[in-house]
Amino acid sequence: MKLSKTTTFATGLALILGMMMAPVDSNARGRRMGNGACQQNGLSTIVSNMPMQDLSSLEEIGLTKMREEEKLARDVYQALHEKWGHQVFSNIAQSEQQHMNAVHALLEKYSMEDPAENTPAGIFNDQELQELYDSLVRQGEQSLVEAFKVGSTIEDLDIKDLYDFLEQTDNTDIKTVYQNLVKGSRNHLRSFCYQLSLNGVNYEAQFLTAAQIDDIISSPKERGRVDENGEQVTGNRNFSQQNGRRAWKARW
Repeated sequence: MKLSKTTTFATGLALILGMMMAPVDSNARGRRMGNGACQQNGLSTIVSNMPMQDLSSLEEIGLTKMREEEKLARDVYQALHEKWGHQVFSNIAQSEQQHMNAVHALLEKYSMEDPAENTPAGIFNDQELQELYDSLVRQGEQSLVEAFKVGSTIEDLDIKDLYDFLEQTDNTDIKTVYQNLVKGSRNHLRSFCYQLSLNGVNYEAQFLTAAQIDDIISSPKERGRVDENGEQVTGNRNFSQQNGRRAWKARW
């Protein structure tokens, strides 16, 4: 049977509208978004399934500290988003929650006590972190520029601590988590320093060296998950990013 041009057009239009209205598979949506939350949720599953290894006292200290330090980042950013309404704080707070989840997976795997379990926002078992949280929120509430400085300071501290803890562990699962967390923290630092630059302000290093900060913020954003050595295992490879990570590892 020969179809008229009008019938053919109507059929094609109906097919297109049907495709547009069809429900989108949640997994497919996540793959297209390529968001950090999906990557970190996958990371928690991956490290949970890795072989267990003996924990040293330093490794236990590191995991406990990073669980609360990531909570500090999340809680501060949530408070600053509530104060200023800037989307960068909301976005990075969500990422910090995924960082917390990844460390929690390790604590649960090794049957360790979780210092952040059932603790309200802004409350910490580590007294130094409690004092740091209080002072950073006070600073960040002074102005939006000061809030961006607070974000840069937190990421500066996170990166320094994560590299120190990386040197104190030989467990593949812990190294994998730390390498992915520090990659995320470098991206967060880039975001906050960019916001400062839009206001004509340069961030002054407090924990890393000025050269290390410059290396990070002058390098492109890092994408995809990395392994225990910091080498990319998912996402699009970028040669300059790979070289940048090798340079950072050589410096640190």
